[in-house]
Amino acid sequence: MTGVIVGCLGGLYSVLSDGKRYDCRARGSFRHDKNPPLVGDRCVFAADEKLGFVIEKLEARKNALIRPSVSNIDYLLVAFAVRSPAPDTLYIDKLTSVAVYNKITPVVAVTKADLDPAAAENLKEIYKKAKIPVFVTSSATGEGVDDLRDFIASHGDATLSFAGASGVGKSSLMNAIFPDLSLKTGAVSEKIERGRHTTRAVSLYPLCDLIDGATGFIADTPGFSMLDFIEFNFFPREELPHTFPEFEEYLGKCRWRDCTHTKEDGCAITEAVARGEIAKSRRESFIKMDEELSKKNVW
Repeated sequence: MTGVIVGCLGGLYSVLSDGKRYDCRARGSFRHDKNPPLVGDRCVFAADEKLGFVIEKLEARKNALIRPSVSNIDYLLVAFAVRSPAPDTLYIDKLTSVAVYNKITPVVAVTKADLDPAAAENLKEIYKKAKIPVFVTSSATGEGVDDLRDFIASHGDATLSFAGASGVGKSSLMNAIFPDLSLKTGAVSEKIERGRHTTRAVSLYPLCDLIDGATGFIADTPGFSMLDFIEFNFFPREELPHTFPEFEEYLGKCRWRDCTHTKEDGCAITEAVARGEIAKSRRESFIKMDEELSKKNVW
């Protein structure tokens, strides 16, 4: 039989096939090949007399992310709070860059907008300039919830995944959009401004259960606070400029052909920042990411 992996817990995979869920184990060959199944994978599975249902084969993936650990994604909904915890634009920009490199459309969701409406609007402007769809939301007041739901509904045949740090309100926002999900939520520590990991594993939910006529999926993922570009091979350094959508129209227009867009005179991107066409924080993130990737000697 064929199906989609919609969950994994303790080495047991939940596979959805023709509206039914099957608990499956994976053949040891996946572990041997260092290619374990991921939530989002399309797979072939079969009954085994000793093991029950077993995943035999994975279909070719169109993409696979390290964090969050999920595959075959069309849209990555990057959620971050305007406050409590404070937004980390470098972390956000790493997530959007990884998405773009993997041919996934990044979407930004500013949460908890009611805590600081002015800051929420400033963040919105940063990502509008970055040519990334952005929604300003509040699960407490309902601001932006209908707009984001309409966006998801308009892409009902796609697979969308939420991602972000713990405590930013991912699960609360998903509950506000789709009350039937009833996801667990947790409070943020006032002392360290970190949330508890209320989502402990990637879970894929069929959109047909939430939106009439939809055929895609939406994923909730555990929060994480770090994307280490030194430890993990997210993408090579030379690809970095192309993972910032707002840079594209300026690439090739610098004074120097080998411009790194970090310090050179006559850099078209630096000049665009000075004119306010590119957000200063985005170029700062670019420079920090370039520094990390340079330690891999892949330029």
